[in-house]
Amino acid sequence: MSIIIMLLMISLLILVHELGHFSVARLLKIRVDRFGFGLPFGPTLWEKKIGDVTYCIHAFLLGGYVAFPDDDPESDLPLDDPARLKNRKVWERALVISAGVTANVILAYVIVFCVILFTRGVPTDFNNIYVEKLVDEISVAAEAGLEKGDKVVSINGIEIKSFMEFKKILTANKTDDGYVSNSDLEKQLKQIVEANPHLIKNLGFNTSEIKTRELVEIENTVIPPGKVINVPALVYEDFLLPDLKDPFAQPQVLSEEDKLTDTEKQLKSAIVKEKFAGNGYTTFGEIAKAAADGKHNLNMVVERNGEAITLKLSPNKEGHIGIITRVEDVTVPLTSVSQLFTGSWDYICSKTYLMCLGLYKIFTGQISLWDLHGIVAITKIGGQIIQHRGMVDGWLLTALISIDLAIINLLPIPALDGGHLLFLLVEKLRGRPVEEKYQEAFMKYGFLFLIGLMIFIIFNDILAIVTGKF
Repeated sequence: MSIIIMLLMISLLILVHELGHFSVARLLKIRVDRFGFGLPFGPTLWEKKIGDVTYCIHAFLLGGYVAFPDDDPESDLPLDDPARLKNRKVWERALVISAGVTANVILAYVIVFCVILFTRGVPTDFNNIYVEKLVDEISVAAEAGLEKGDKVVSINGIEIKSFMEFKKILTANKTDDGYVSNSDLEKQLKQIVEANPHLIKNLGFNTSEIKTRELVEIENTVIPPGKVINVPALVYEDFLLPDLKDPFAQPQVLSEEDKLTDTEKQLKSAIVKEKFAGNGYTTFGEIAKAAADGKHNLNMVVERNGEAITLKLSPNKEGHIGIITRVEDVTVPLTSVSQLFTGSWDYICSKTYLMCLGLYKIFTGQISLWDLHGIVAITKIGGQIIQHRGMVDGWLLTALISIDLAIINLLPIPALDGGHLLFLLVEKLRGRPVEEKYQEAFMKYGFLFLIGLMIFIIFNDILAIVTGKF
């Protein structure tokens, strides 16, 4: 049921978008032939002509359109009639084309405004995180002493303000992550040197005082074949702090230079009971790096019955600690009428900035296209939010989708509103419209591009759901 509600909400956004185009066109006395709710594929559920406009509802509700006489070669409206969209001034056409985006922005603001009015609280990007349940009795969390109801306060002195921050820190510090910092490599190498003084001395190094230059030489020295050396385990790797300000930044902190090679990964299993037998080609540095890849120690402070308790734990190989969390959004209490208006606007602006930032990172390759998702994933996630967190969060998500719909439609891609606005800008600059044949070609290829992108995104969504990403 929650998924159906989410679909209806998304359909509302599309309907409002098309109503924006329709209303401004009618206001400017520009003729509209058809107003369609849904995509014109499959059966038409309802159709009626009122005045000179035919209104219809199609079975496939996730879409909509406003059809002008300009789109119909067989229209009886004279080509030079001012009621035709193409015969109007540039600014008038721009108003009609941008009206859908404007309607979505206004709707998003109204939704947030109503949510704040209803809840008496201004939403923020912050969360309170509670332990809802321990996954099992032998999990990391259970062994550390976490209990149901504990509130996560900080990790290694870093105040946890959102679930995103909590998840990023755990993922960045997972066990056997395949990365070793220079600091940990140096610590592990020193341990190996101290544990094998006679061998190091026989290799020509002064064991009484190992300097940095000599340590580098030892790192690149091959362990003599057949020689068994002591490889003390590194107790804990350094705590790694990911970028918590950028929600799109990856939790990975170290660079590719710090990543274990395939050979070094295989060497981990060659270390048996903290011993390794030289094979004639493995260096001290390689074995040190392999041995240093292990656990990261986290000091997690939780609040329990009003008391701050510090627990030590290390996330497993997946970056999990074995808990199911309960996430509560932090809101600022509504204290004035002006805060109702400004809070709604600030919330919309902050989310718009984040969406534009994400779009920029997609275009610049900082976010993989495989992380690009659409209607299928949104519907599933939205349904889960409505089911588990209620309609208030569902409406806030709908407001964000409305903003996202506005941003996407403004992209200068043919077949989108932004593509039409781009042609109008060119027309304004050159003093005459772009030739019809070029517009049609751009629109044709733009439409094919959008269809291809839509297929790719749907495939991404299905793959993500099947693989358990959502």
